[in-house]
Amino acid sequence: MKKLILVRHAKSSWEYDVKDHQRPLKDRGYIDANLVSNTMKSVGFIVDSVISSDAVRTKTTAEIFISNLEIEENIVEFNYNLYDFAGTDLLKVITSCDDSINTLMIFGHNNALTAFVNTYGDTYIDNVPTSGMVAIEFDIDKWSKLKPGKTYKTIFPRDLKD
Repeated sequence: MKKLILVRHAKSSWEYDVKDHQRPLKDRGYIDANLVSNTMKSVGFIVDSVISSDAVRTKTTAEIFISNLEIEENIVEFNYNLYDFAGTDLLKVITSCDDSINTLMIFGHNNALTAFVNTYGDTYIDNVPTSGMVAIEFDIDKWSKLKPGKTYKTIFPRDLKD
């Protein structure tokens, strides 16, 4: 059994004249990332490995989750290949993971994340929102044998606000 936790980067800012890869978070992004990650902590998620896009907005989001979930830095990797919007590289990163990893956490971008959860999960999600988390469980023992699984948890910022 393998579990995959997918998190879309938090809301980014467009107010700076920087390349897309360098865009920072806006204030709402920090708030929502803290809200979702603290909710995850209360649910008791434990991960074996974290892989994040190395884009500034995604890396910052991952760092908020890593801190709030008290994830050890030695299981964290920042990977340019997850700076992927179509999903091809996202799938390659997941299916090439070491099979000793049972629970994998990925921080990435849309449209890749929404397409992935709708292809490999069993719950249709119109759009994984910024800071949104989707967890899918797979009845497999090797990541290379990835096939559709069961979506067992979603945490979206809008569901946590009054």
